[in-house]
Amino acid sequence: QVQLVESGGGLVQPGGSLRLSCAASGFEFSIHSMSWVRQGPGKGLEWIATISNGSSSTSYAVAVKDRFTITRNNSKNILFLQLSSLKPEDTAVYYCAKHVRSRYWRAKYDPDEYVRPGQGTQVTVSS
Repeated sequence: QVQLVESGGGLVQPGGSLRLSCAASGFEFSIHSMSWVRQGPGKGLEWIATISNGSSSTSYAVAVKDRFTITRNNSKNILFLQLSSLKPEDTAVYYCAKHVRSRYWRAKYDPDEYVRPGQGTQVTVSS
C-alpha cells in the first residue's frame, strides 16, 4: 500500500524559508518520479515541481522557479521541497505525489498519472 506522509509545514514570515519532507513507503521509491503539488485556500490543485527517479531531471512551475528546490534521498525514501523567498500567495496545503509508472520521466505534470494518498502539510506565509 502506497503511503506518503508530508511534514515540515508551518507559519513563516514573507521572505522566509521552510523545508518540506515526504516520507514514502509501500513501494520501490527509487524507481518512480515524484512531484509536489499544492492547494491554496479556495483554489484548485497547482503543480509545483517534479523530479526524476534518479534525480537527474527536475522541472518547476513558473510561479516557484528559482525559489523552490525539489530533491530526494533514495537511500532513505524521502522527498524534499526547499521553499525560499516565501510569499503570502505560497500559502497552501502541500502534497507529494508518486508517478504511477516506474522509470518514467515527463517534465509536464499530468494529475491522472500520479497518486497522492497523503494528508498534506500546511504552509502559511504571513507577517
